[in-house]
Amino acid sequence: MLKEQRLASNGSEQRGGIVWLTGLSGAGKTTLAEATRELLVHSGTACVVLDGDRLRAGLNRDLGFSAADREENMRRTAEAAALFLEQGFVVLVATISPSAAARAAIRDRFREAAFAEVYVKCPLAVCEDRDPKGLYGRARRGEIRQFTGIDAPYEPPDRPELILDTERISVEDNARALAHSVRSMLAD
Repeated sequence: MLKEQRLASNGSEQRGGIVWLTGLSGAGKTTLAEATRELLVHSGTACVVLDGDRLRAGLNRDLGFSAADREENMRRTAEAAALFLEQGFVVLVATISPSAAARAAIRDRFREAAFAEVYVKCPLAVCEDRDPKGLYGRARRGEIRQFTGIDAPYEPPDRPELILDTERISVEDNARALAHSVRSMLAD
């Protein structure tokens, strides 16, 4: 099917895009992606969220947390995002994505698409305080190995298109800023 036909089949002539949210566990990536999706859908933008935890529970459940498995996790996630992009969706990807090199490969994968890397910035101490799944506590006790931010590295983006501070700025304000950024990206 031609791309133009696929775009028309989703009910709009919307151009899709990829928004890759990266940050530590507990930084608020999924919460922010879901809030932004609601704003975009409400304004008529076809949008979907790909959540790292949900992908790891299904599509990527066979992967561990070695460097190679983390890169494969990101590669598969990017391929899933590409399927939605081809249909004209804005894809909000909420995943830790700890490796700068792997994120650069993702950016290169989507070099011909509207793409934005968004750093969901939150200090480790705040993420640990939030710890909605109890993962940091388990990692500190040695029950989880290779946990990003504890005994596995996280490389913050050097030049993301957008930085959203979830320690100081509300979910609502960050979601409005992200939705505005997405609309601008699609208009270019």
